[in-house]
Amino acid sequence: MSKKFWDEKCETMPVDEMEKVQLKSLQDTLKHVYNNVPFYKKKFDEVGVKPDDCKKLHDIGLFPFSYKNDLRDNYPFGLCAVPMREVVRVHASSGTTGKPITGPYTAKDLDDWSECMARTLYAQGFRDDDIVQNAYGYGLFTGGLGFHQGALKIGCAVVPTSSGLTERQIILMQDFGVTGLMCTPTYALTIAERANRMGVDFKNSPLRVGSFGAEPWTVAMREEIQAQLGIAAHEAYGLTELMGPGVAFSCEAYKLHINEDHAYPEIIDSETGESLPLGHQGELVFTSLQRRAMPMIRYRTKDITRLHRETCSCGRTLITMDKITGRADDMLIITGVNVFPSQVEAVILEFPEMQPIYQIRVMKKGYLDVMAVEAEAKRSVYEDGEEKITALTKKISDRFTQVIGIKIPITILPFNSIPRSEGKAKRIIDERNN
Repeated sequence: MSKKFWDEKCETMPVDEMEKVQLKSLQDTLKHVYNNVPFYKKKFDEVGVKPDDCKKLHDIGLFPFSYKNDLRDNYPFGLCAVPMREVVRVHASSGTTGKPITGPYTAKDLDDWSECMARTLYAQGFRDDDIVQNAYGYGLFTGGLGFHQGALKIGCAVVPTSSGLTERQIILMQDFGVTGLMCTPTYALTIAERANRMGVDFKNSPLRVGSFGAEPWTVAMREEIQAQLGIAAHEAYGLTELMGPGVAFSCEAYKLHINEDHAYPEIIDSETGESLPLGHQGELVFTSLQRRAMPMIRYRTKDITRLHRETCSCGRTLITMDKITGRADDMLIITGVNVFPSQVEAVILEFPEMQPIYQIRVMKKGYLDVMAVEAEAKRSVYEDGEEKITALTKKISDRFTQVIGIKIPITILPFNSIPRSEGKAKRIIDERNN
């Protein structure tokens, strides 16, 4: 019988031992950035704090936050903590909302990242006899190479298709006997839809497991992927600013475990910045513990979740986090009510007649923001006539009111009306400035 953990020592480490490891790494990291990154030295000095002031883990709260704009303002390598001769790879975000976020890595950073990705995939059931198709985009985006190097470390045979050319993806999955799939969750559904049109049934194929990430997705969407492809659908959570994917991963019990010997997590109140206890919902903040090229100190992710300290049924003692319910910067304020796209998705997927494909249009009505939803029905629904569509529209609209607290108009569209995504899905269409 194969072992249950990739790294049992770290994944099942008693809490008091883990905290000793974290404190030593945190103290070393604070000294490293203070001595080598002028930006952090200036920030620490401005609030009157020195690395030696960190005597215990909770002292991290004495140190200032880092923000995405800090990376943009110091583009490309102003936050790099090592000489460029020690940098062996650079990744970057797309930069669609401004200058890209860069991520330099030393050779050790890449080894650590590969270790975190191996833990991720191993916990999800990937093994050295698997043939895995990597349909994440390769290149500057961290997804493609992050998953690639984790699968290689385990010993999987990797098919590096990258994203796109969906019919070819499906043909290769059949011809090669692919057992594992890695891509965004929305692209997994795109593959499932196209396979259905091609007459391919992956439920009767060797495909058995998938690792998906790079965008928020609900439990209902996970269940839809599992039903469409006949696989165990797992989550890999990460950020370009931290290392890429591999910061947290779902296990056999579908709990999200944080690789907390590499990334120290906190939950804060988004408005006040106050640290919140375990179990409270708030904004997720991470501090790098082992990264050398570009450690982040108290980086505000904008992701909304809760943290829990409990031994999971899988046997791991690593701290767990709830699925991301939304992002602080994605939150919409509609007629005075806070609305997250994930809430809209959760309601839509309560109805078996609906596809997990939708768009939210945000508009101005006087001085207030208003929204409308467009969502796709399954192919058979429109065959049942307009009367059924009208009744379904009312049911979903009523459910929006019950769950979210405001009336949200919804238009149910025929199957395949909304463009499919090969990467991250575009959920919000902002028409406020049109």
